[in-house]
Amino acid sequence: MSIDKSTVERIAELSKLKFDSSEQEAILEDMNRMLDFVEKLSEVDTEGVEPLVYMLDEKPTVRLDKVDQKTTQAEALKNAPDADSDYMKVPKVMKGR
Repeated sequence: MSIDKSTVERIAELSKLKFDSSEQEAILEDMNRMLDFVEKLSEVDTEGVEPLVYMLDEKPTVRLDKVDQKTTQAEALKNAPDADSDYMKVPKVMKGR
């Protein structure tokens, strides 16, 4: 399989990118080299080889997702520098229109 110039143009269009002709040629060469590499992988005999799920034989340990400390709304508002009855007030960080 090989990628041609029209395919690179289509990919650029879909990804909203613009390339000049020299960049387009470089991308074309890079993509074709990637495809050549992937095609080389198909030459490797993988008969009887199990897919690799983890790099190590050990299974990863997963911690429980539990709440250790709970802060109430009243406690959080008590420590806020500026607050109203329900929310913390913060300085405006974006300019309006």
